[in-house]
Formats: sequence, C-alpha cells, structure tokens
Amino acid sequence: MTQTQPDTCPCASGKAFAECCGPFISGTALPPTAEALMRSRYSAFATGAIDYLEETLMPGTRGDFDRVGATEWASSSEWTGLLVRHVEGGGATDAEGYVEFVAQFRQKDEDRVHHETGHFGRHDGRWYYVDGSMGTRPRIVVKVGRNDPCICGSGKKYKKCCGLAA
Repeated sequence: MTQTQPDTCPCASGKAFAECCGPFISGTALPPTAEALMRSRYSAFATGAIDYLEETLMPGTRGDFDRVGATEWASSSEWTGLLVRHVEGGGATDAEGYVEFVAQFRQKDEDRVHHETGHFGRHDGRWYYVDGSMGTRPRIVVKVGRNDPCICGSGKKYKKCCGLAA
C-alpha cells in the first residue's frame, strides 16, 4: 500500500500530520508517551505505514506480526476517527502504560469500531506496543480484610486506620 500524507493528522489531535504523528512515522522523532505511540500507530494504519506498525512492536513479539493481514486491513478501510477513552501510566518517565481507545473505520460500506486497551512498554528508552485486550481493561480489585495491614502503608491494621471510615 502506498503511504499517503494527509494535511490533518488522522489521530484526531487536531494538529497537522507533519507536526503530530508524521515525525514518528518517518523516524525523525520518537513518541514521548504511550498515548503518542498509540495515536501514531492509528495514523500508520490510516496512511499505510505498515513498516512502522512492525517497528513499534516490542522486540521479541514481532514474530507474530501478520504483515499481509495488517496491509489488507489498512488498505481496505477508510479510517474515520479515533477516540482515546482512558490512559493509565505511559508517561515520559513510566516503564509501562495502558491506553483504552476506540478506532473508527469504514469497511465494505459499513461503519465499524475497534475498541481495545493497548498495553505499552518502554525498552531502551523507547515506547513499544506489547499487546492488547478487546474493550476495557479488566479492573483488579484487592479485598482488604479488617485485620490486614492498611493499604496506605501506615503499618497499622486496616480496621484501626483507613477502615475506620468504612
């Protein structure tokens, strides 16, 4: 698929492509956050930058990359919008992060969505896509017993600290 360079960035930032995801996809800059990498990967699908999609996979996971499938999905779709729903971690100093997003596209005259929570990790100072789960990332809830150490780290029992308000 031939790469196209739109004026406005496909990632829905409202910025010009050349000032947003373009430098990441061309290799002249690195995304500073997990969200920036996720947005640039969406823009890579929209512009047909399949090499970038492979290059931004965490080293060690690239053997599973389906270049033919990615190319087919990118080229047979009209990428119509991106909504970032939630970001957890993934900042400039974090080691990992999660970005929940909804990618909108049109395929075979039908509007479709891809709702995913992507897991991103930093390796050698650079952000990579690790894996993803469809939809919202499952919450992990830890049950604290009354006699367990308090979750605030005070060293007191939960019932004698933060558990008083419960």
